[in-house]
Amino acid sequence: MDEIIERLENLQRLIESQGIYTKEVLNFNEACQYLELSQSHLYKLTSAGSIPHYKPNGKKLYFKRSELESWLLRNRNSTQEEIDQRAADYLIKKGRVKL
Repeated sequence: MDEIIERLENLQRLIESQGIYTKEVLNFNEACQYLELSQSHLYKLTSAGSIPHYKPNGKKLYFKRSELESWLLRNRNSTQEEIDQRAADYLIKKGRVKL
């Protein structure tokens, strides 16, 4: 019986977490879960103005999921192959390497 209850609780948590991926506007706790950040870290990011957020009544924090995705994907690191290709293109453009 305990195993069934545990499985039902796991299913409930899974269903609740799936809502985060379909909602466009997330509350503070949902944003923490979505970003996999602690509450204190997310508070630091919002107070520093490092992450896009909304405070419609001046207290509660809300986040637009698409803006969080953009924030997560900022500062992309190029692959070594991309860096090598840009260097080769630069050298060809400057006439230092001939094909």
